[in-house]
Amino acid sequence: MRSPWLWGALVVVLGLVVVDLALDGRAAWAVGYGVLALGIAWWTSPWRGRRGGTTQQEVEDMAQDDPRGDVVVYWRPGCGFCAMLKARLGGLKDRVTWVNIWEDEEGAAFVRSVNDGNETVPTVVMDGIPHTNPSPVKVKERLARG
Repeated sequence: MRSPWLWGALVVVLGLVVVDLALDGRAAWAVGYGVLALGIAWWTSPWRGRRGGTTQQEVEDMAQDDPRGDVVVYWRPGCGFCAMLKARLGGLKDRVTWVNIWEDEEGAAFVRSVNDGNETVPTVVMDGIPHTNPSPVKVKERLARG
């Protein structure tokens, strides 16, 4: 959720829930939902900064340092499955070429071409074969083989 207007709407709705609970005399519930609302607002904030992804410059730097083309992950910011894959790869994530489909139109076109016109990510290419949202274990096994 990176859209400022959608983020604003979420904050307003959660704020109204907190106010309604407070007016009904349920202060403990209002505080609880207020804390939850602040946490959700912070987590989804479009201004919170970069999270869960590699910048295009970092991808280019990795390609120059280690020109491996055998494992490529097509991803996009805000994708929970992409963030989970990156986290589960641990130290092996540096051996992967990361392509942000929101910044690379050719990458987005490729993802659509192998996913029936959908931009389904993560799409991982291993040994030239695309896999849509593969198990992190499968990707780790491929990376471990070298």
